[in-house]
Amino acid sequence: MEPPDVDHLYYQGPHYDQRYRVITEDIPFWIRRAEEYGDPVLELAIGTGRVAIPMVKEGFKVTGIDISDSMMDVGKEKTTREGVDIEWVVGDIRDFHLGKKFNLIIFPLNTICHLLRLEDLESCLSCVKDHMLPEGGFVVDAFVPDQERLARDPTERFFNTEYEDPEGKGMVKIFESNEYDPTRQVNRVRFYYQIPGRTEELVEELNMRMFFPQELDALLKHNGFRIEAKYGDYDDAPFGRKSPKQMVVCSLQE
Repeated sequence: MEPPDVDHLYYQGPHYDQRYRVITEDIPFWIRRAEEYGDPVLELAIGTGRVAIPMVKEGFKVTGIDISDSMMDVGKEKTTREGVDIEWVVGDIRDFHLGKKFNLIIFPLNTICHLLRLEDLESCLSCVKDHMLPEGGFVVDAFVPDQERLARDPTERFFNTEYEDPEGKGMVKIFESNEYDPTRQVNRVRFYYQIPGRTEELVEELNMRMFFPQELDALLKHNGFRIEAKYGDYDDAPFGRKSPKQMVVCSLQE
C-alpha cells in the first residue's frame, strides 16, 4: 500500500491546525454519537485533535490514530495546554492493531476519500471490524460528490481558503484547480499556496476518491456493516436528494 506524502504542507501539523481549526459545526454531531454509543472512542485520522479534544472535554475517552507525526506533535501540545488526555497512536488506518475494542469508531471530515483504491478501503474496514465491540457503532462522514465541481475546467483556478501563517508572518492564501478521472473516481486537486515571505507559489497535489451515495452504502454492506441511519448533514437531517453530506451510522452485521 502506497503511503501518503506526509511531507506535503497539507499534512504538516502547524499548517493543518491553522487551516482547519475554524471548522466546528460537526463537533455536536460527534458528541451526540458518543452519547449514543458510549466510550471508548477511536478516531481514524485524528490529525491535531480538532474533533477529539472537544469530545474528551465532554468526558469521553478517546484514542486517535494518524500517520503524520507532525500532526500528532501539534495535537499533543494542544492536549497538554488544555489539560486533557488522549491516547495518540502513530499508524496507518489501513493496517492497525491496537489490542483493544471500542464502542464507537469515527471517520470524520471526508477522510475516507483519502482511501483511493478498493483494497485500501477494504483493508481499513477490516481493521475497523476487528476493533469494534459487538454493540458498537462506526460512523463515516463523506461529502456528496459535486458534479459541477468535478466538471470544472482543469486550467482554471478557484479560491479555496486562507489562514494565519503558523509563524505569524501574515495570511497563507490557497487557490485550487482540479481534474476528475471518472474511470478511477478520483479527483486530482492541485493546491497553490501563497505563503508570506516566499516569492514563488508552493504547488501540491491531493487526490480524493469520490464515493457516490448508493456506492458508499453498498461498499459498507459488502464489507460487513449494517447501516442503522444515514443523515444528510451534521444536524441529523435525513439523507435526501439535496443533502451535502453522507453521515453513515453503521453497526456490525450479525
